[in-house]
Amino acid sequence: MRGIKRMVEEGVYCDDVLNQIASAQSALYGVARLLLEKHMHSCIKGQLKADDDEVIGELTKTIFRLINK
Repeated sequence: MRGIKRMVEEGVYCDDVLNQIASAQSALYGVARLLLEKHMHSCIKGQLKADDDEVIGELTKTIFRLINK
């Protein structure tokens, strides 16, 4: 993010900045997918085993937030 900010401040060509933003978004989305998978295998699984069905609503909101971007 700092690199992108610096690019803007230095007046780098807009298309280059936009390409860098797209790359950063893609990288963040990839990390989010990995984290979501680990979250489901650990936290969510444990809460379901403990009969905490409220976790389904939480997970649904999180997934919707991710796919609506």
